[in-house]
Amino acid sequence: MVRLALALSLTLGAASAASAAATGVAFVHGTGAQTNALADYWTPEFVNSVRQGLPDQSKYVVINCDLGQYMWDSRAAGCVAGQLTTFINNAGITDLVVITHSNGGNVVRWILSNPTYDSRYPNIIGKIRWVNALAPSSAGTPLADAVMAGNVFEQALGWLLGYKNDAVRMQQVSWMAQYNQNNLLGTAGRPALPKGFWNVVGTDVDSSPFDGDSWCGGYQYNLGLETTQNWLASCSDGFLNCTSQQAAGRTWFRDIDRVAGSEPLSHNQSRRACFGLDRILRDDI
Repeated sequence: MVRLALALSLTLGAASAASAAATGVAFVHGTGAQTNALADYWTPEFVNSVRQGLPDQSKYVVINCDLGQYMWDSRAAGCVAGQLTTFINNAGITDLVVITHSNGGNVVRWILSNPTYDSRYPNIIGKIRWVNALAPSSAGTPLADAVMAGNVFEQALGWLLGYKNDAVRMQQVSWMAQYNQNNLLGTAGRPALPKGFWNVVGTDVDSSPFDGDSWCGGYQYNLGLETTQNWLASCSDGFLNCTSQQAAGRTWFRDIDRVAGSEPLSHNQSRRACFGLDRILRDDI
């Protein structure tokens, strides 16, 4: 209800300037270095479906940065800020919806939380309508602790956990607790973020080979995420506990409450056109 009221308020408030507004959408990937996140991280099916919600479907950008770095690094937040600034300027964007996945939420939250850190940040913050954070790792994950401790995971999870890079190190639970307390906004006991940060929470993983839903997004990934749930709470998407996904901002919805068939979204499926997630995001724009 709160999100609906905000949406109505934004719509009514912008009605008189509707003809001049230019709405855009930006997709910010998770941990890892990307040079073609459209093909290798999100898939064209997902992005092309979501951008159908735009008045002008050409006004979108898929970010490609090295998010294997600490969130504040010039190759992470600096790169994201640069690409967002170029997009805003070139497309004349006045109303920007940012869709993040996983660690991408931390990078964007760093930008929102630290407007004086980079001269480009205030303009970006001013243009953002809100952030739709898909499975954000706002409080880190025990899997990052396990990786840094040297535990070996399924090879199929290489896309998710990677090596002992700085982004994985940063997402250790105690490290994120320190960042949330001292450097980031939006968590309990901290000031609110300057723009809405709305979480889509994945609550479970289905990996039965006899269930067609388990194949959405890649069966091998869901099977691996089922394995890593052994390190997590009962409510998790195979990479993040629900409590981490809900730690910053506000929860927009839990997967089973909105997606088709009340299906859970694994951490991989929450960046895919699975169970109507893409249509929900499309309609939100």
